[in-house]
Amino acid sequence: MNVLVIGGGGREHALCWALAKSPSVGRLFCAPGNGGIAQVATCIALDFKDTERVLALIRSEKIGFVVVGPEAPLVFGLVDKLIEKGIKVFGPTAAAAQLEGSKGFTKDLCARHDIPTAAYGRFHGRDAALTYLAKQSVPIVIKADGLAAGKGVVIATSMAEAVEAVNDCFAGRFGSAGSEIVIEEFLAGEEASFFAIADGRHVVALGSAQDHKRAFDGDTGPNTGGMGAVAPSPLMTQAMVDEVMARIIVPTVKAMAAEGRPFKGVLYAGLMLTATGPQLIEYNVRFGDPEAQVLMARLKSDLLPVLVAAADGVLDKLDIEWDDRPAVTVVMATNGYPGDLAKGGEIRGLAAAAASDPDVLVFHAATKAAGDHFVPNGGRVLNITALGETIDVARAKAYAAIAHVDWPGGFFRRDIALKAIAAEA
Repeated sequence: MNVLVIGGGGREHALCWALAKSPSVGRLFCAPGNGGIAQVATCIALDFKDTERVLALIRSEKIGFVVVGPEAPLVFGLVDKLIEKGIKVFGPTAAAAQLEGSKGFTKDLCARHDIPTAAYGRFHGRDAALTYLAKQSVPIVIKADGLAAGKGVVIATSMAEAVEAVNDCFAGRFGSAGSEIVIEEFLAGEEASFFAIADGRHVVALGSAQDHKRAFDGDTGPNTGGMGAVAPSPLMTQAMVDEVMARIIVPTVKAMAAEGRPFKGVLYAGLMLTATGPQLIEYNVRFGDPEAQVLMARLKSDLLPVLVAAADGVLDKLDIEWDDRPAVTVVMATNGYPGDLAKGGEIRGLAAAAASDPDVLVFHAATKAAGDHFVPNGGRVLNITALGETIDVARAKAYAAIAHVDWPGGFFRRDIALKAIAAEA
């Protein structure tokens, strides 16, 4: 079967790498892809919003299955457009993707179906939001309702900061994503990410991960799309996994089906593990980035049948096998990220990094090939990923591989997975 992956980041490289190993995959395409993805798939410069060109590619290359990676094409409704043409595709419809496309939608769904989450208010206008805010205490969380590339959330530690965040949203800082906001109770506890895959009726746990959102060591600096991850999270014991599935994930899948929005795809739950139990912070409706990198590194099963089973509604007939070893990924980003990016620069040594250990994988998030080297093409550029018998060992392998990368224009955090190691002890 010929397969097309939509997207061009580190998540899509990890998915393409896993799919390329499948004996059932014939030709593998990725649109638009990147310099690293081009090593395992044929990359096609294509905008997902140009539906006619996407359909033309599917027809011309006899593609039998499409995997949609990022959130934007899911919320846009690409899955719906492909289904209308009889094309088999992995990912939720636009109606189901509202779980990520609108934080307010998700909060309201949780309220209707008793899914544990923080108390909140939902607002379309600045004045009403500020009136509500004045009655709250800090810290408090201000969220742009729509897609804001992972940057539309402010945890305000003072009322002045909270007011500024509200004003920024309604002043257009996040574009249309901030035309509506959610003001949410601050939850104290430990954060974890949990992944499950659903086929509209059945849901199967994929595992947990712990992300590192802040740009710099010690969890300092601005929020980013993620500077590293470890899987599984030591905080997610089997008892906690069972509780999350029973109280949050399964009720969400049932609620979406009951409301006429059956969910097929990946449910990525951002959780806060509080003193009273796990609570949902937010949902994403696709594999995380960089969490996909550690999940795919640990996946032993053939990925293609898993995704096809979700599309076909037969996940209950499938067993998914995982490597018992943990995985760690460290993001290498362009200097200046997540602000103004430094220009230019060459990246060398990636082959040496990949060859440094059999358990090391180098996933490209934003690169272009340039002769015998690569050049950066975005903020988060590389994901150096490793498996190990323990988190500590996996972490050491990843950082040893980074030592082979020659990129003066990039930076990375040096404390990825240390909190997980401490929690494991």
